[in-house]
Amino acid sequence: MKAVIVEDERLAAELLRKFLESATEVEVIAECRNGFDAVKIINRDKPDLVFLDIQMPKLNGFETLELLDYTPLVIFTTAFNQYAIKAFEVNAVDYLLKPFSEERLLEAVEKARQKLSGKTPLAVPSLPATTDGGYLERVVIKNGSSIFIESVNNIMYIEAQDDYVMIHTPGKKYMKQRTMKFYEENLDPKDFIRIHRSYICAVKEIKHIELLEKDSYQVRLSDKKSLPVSRSGYEKLKEIFK
Repeated sequence: MKAVIVEDERLAAELLRKFLESATEVEVIAECRNGFDAVKIINRDKPDLVFLDIQMPKLNGFETLELLDYTPLVIFTTAFNQYAIKAFEVNAVDYLLKPFSEERLLEAVEKARQKLSGKTPLAVPSLPATTDGGYLERVVIKNGSSIFIESVNNIMYIEAQDDYVMIHTPGKKYMKQRTMKFYEENLDPKDFIRIHRSYICAVKEIKHIELLEKDSYQVRLSDKKSLPVSRSGYEKLKEIFK
């Protein structure tokens, strides 16, 4: 199995390499210190297996997975236990909590070998990470070779675009392959509201709710943009602004 180590702490990476000397079926072909480098190398070299830390500078482990064009087997190696459920939701082979033993690592490698030999179909990762396991704090967008990271505080509204969404921020907009349902469930409802089947709006951007005709409303945003409001969206707005 060709493997890549993604670990920002050099000593932790060296220990992992040492432990892997006992796993003769594993060949470490690259080592990355951050998620940006990992995305480039994994997409380029297409390893069978990735040993992936979660909390890293620039991109965390889940955001790194989200940007991959290719989905390898993943063994998470982390000092934090609060991401375990999310790790298995993105089809992780195993979740190793630091400090782990050589025996525990080899057990995880054996799981990966069995999964690879069985040619089990792998799901594309579906959940990005949040720093505390709660609502999204930022979104990561890949456009060609460029990667953009935007705080959710900069999002003005999100617009449905078939199987994609358009994320609107001041002066920029980004296309992302996500569903409106995903953002409705993963953005803090105190800060974002689904006002229409095609729009999710930041509450702080709403300046006016305007009646167009009987039972027909729209919101006017801080940049003077107007967005339609559905009947259910209007009920939600009434609850927030009552």
